[in-house]
Amino acid sequence: MTTELTKLLGIKYPILQGGMAWIAEHKLAAAVSNAGGAGIIAGGNAPVEVIREEIRKAKELTDKPFGVNIMLMSPNSEGLAQLVIDEKLAFVTTGAGNPGKFIEGWKAAGVKVIPVVPSVGLAKRMERSGADAVIAEGNEAGGHIGENTTMCLVPQVVDALEIPVIAAGGIADGRGIAACIMLGAQGVQVGTRFLVAHECQIHENYKKLVIDAKDTDFIVTGRFTGHPVRGIKTKFSRGLLSFERDGGTPESFEEKTAGALKKAVDGDIDMGSFMAGSIAGMIDKEQSAKEIIEEMFALAGKLLQK
Repeated sequence: MTTELTKLLGIKYPILQGGMAWIAEHKLAAAVSNAGGAGIIAGGNAPVEVIREEIRKAKELTDKPFGVNIMLMSPNSEGLAQLVIDEKLAFVTTGAGNPGKFIEGWKAAGVKVIPVVPSVGLAKRMERSGADAVIAEGNEAGGHIGENTTMCLVPQVVDALEIPVIAAGGIADGRGIAACIMLGAQGVQVGTRFLVAHECQIHENYKKLVIDAKDTDFIVTGRFTGHPVRGIKTKFSRGLLSFERDGGTPESFEEKTAGALKKAVDGDIDMGSFMAGSIAGMIDKEQSAKEIIEEMFALAGKLLQK
């Protein structure tokens, strides 16, 4: 499937793997890139040298394009921005802020810049700043979310921009890809489906929660902090919602959730925050990254040919 995204990054399939903190590391990123997509290593709050090591390990596993996701509210964002240049990566994706001050340096180094945007306004600003593409992410996604849905957000961003738009949020099979292409997207970013990839290094407890999830097994917490998060319903996440409703402060909420994603990655059912998109109710098995991508695009191709 050739689109503006495949041309931009030199990949076979127009799919990016989501930059999920503590989850998107070198093995998963390399597997996705080797399968014809574009893998991503998540910067999160990790030290620069840790991400440098992840990048170099990925380079040992693939000669295909991959990128790094930088969470701009991270205290290490400036160091990671320079690391992307130093390591001559194909592209960078960004979230949780405006990457404007880094874009000129990235583009001068030949790094493609692809910010995640939750609104038309920010998408327009990113295009004016020189972004090569944007990821329009709806609130069906796992982790930190905005307020608009993928179905509503993507076509509005497509209509507003000249650069390619990548759809994200609530995409787990070929039907989702075909729908996003029909909305005008040039590709998709997928996170939750890759949680159950064989190459994803999260604990089996996390994978089992995703596979066992039903359509109603999701919860959004932290809205009152300004940084809402979608995840799977557990005793811990229900407790967070109760804490929020019973008058807890944003500061104490942040204290209660500190390190909770890492605990989930390590399999801590009692204290982990198991971030996942609401599409997880469709996922029922583990597969390799290659099997996931080829299955999704085989169906998407059939649907689009109709």
